Amino acid sequence: MTLAYWCILIAAILPYPIVMLAKANKNFNNRSPREQLAQAEGYRKRANWAQLNAFEAFPPFAAAVIIAQLQHAPQATVDALAIAFISMRVLHAGFYVLDKPTLRSIVWTLGFTCVIGMFVIAAR
Repeated sequence: MTLAYWCILIAAILPYPIVMLAKANKNFNNRSPREQLAQAEGYRKRANWAQLNAFEAFPPFAAAVIIAQLQHAPQATVDALAIAFISMRVLHAGFYVLDKPTLRSIVWTLGFTCVIGMFVIAAR
């Protein structure tokens, strides 16, 4: 299995540790987690938003990797873009939780550029 395919697995798992941060509260009620997360404040609210964004970012990333692989794009480039995407997603979550919106937007853009890059190299 290629490194880029492993990155798909990492991207699929990434939202879960983020939401664990949002739920890490002795008063968390797991009977209605969505309701409780909707009422969260501060870093917990931002962690919830970060995990939602991570789920949103997953489908285009997974599609880009799979399409690039199927089109036999240069493997080293696909792997590098996939690793860069994962790195940007980790930074994105960190900046979201730490309430750094400008940095968050910059790394989001860089991560999305990686996805676009994989589609572009697949088209060649």
